[in-house]
Amino acid sequence: MPIAVDTVSLFVLASAALAVAPGPDNLFVVTQSALNGRIAGLLVTLGLCTGLLVHTTAVALGIAVIFATSAVAFTILKLVGAAYLLYLAWRAFRAGRASVCVAPGQAASKRNLYLRGVIMNVTNPKVAIFFLAFLPQFTDPAVAAPVTLQVLTLGALFIGVTFLVFGSIAWFAGLIGEKLTESVSAQRTLNRVAGLVFVGLAAKLVLFRN
Repeated sequence: MPIAVDTVSLFVLASAALAVAPGPDNLFVVTQSALNGRIAGLLVTLGLCTGLLVHTTAVALGIAVIFATSAVAFTILKLVGAAYLLYLAWRAFRAGRASVCVAPGQAASKRNLYLRGVIMNVTNPKVAIFFLAFLPQFTDPAVAAPVTLQVLTLGALFIGVTFLVFGSIAWFAGLIGEKLTESVSAQRTLNRVAGLVFVGLAAKLVLFRN
């Protein structure tokens, strides 16, 4: 273990608290699980965790500094993420007006659900900046292991904790959503609520300043 056990324990507790706290990612998992079912939520969770792997690697290699210091790079990534969220909002509102008599998970393929999670996470510069500020706090230059290895280890732990927490959220939200989707009016409402959530997340991302 390249990091002290007490440091790892503290990091895991902090990671769990951050994962449970309401935020864009777990809200995204809730909406996708409620709309498409438990498996869909788990696939989105897997996609989000893949995005975290990208951010972890970026911090370890120092790439995340670019997004923290370059206004142009930060703005471009932020606008791409907001545009994708608005696209999802449009899809959700459109589904609310169209036929909603579909089985859970039928509306989106497994591949698309996974990619939604990846894109949602990777195009959010807030995550890159958060990782850049959070992970190094638990590294120790005095330890024999290189700081890069410590960052990668911490990132892997964070991803594991996030998957467990978000996976649980996806499972329970999916159970509730599957009950609601038995009603056409409830499904329409879910789609519209999801659309509003995506618009809100896009607005929050656009207004965020690094």
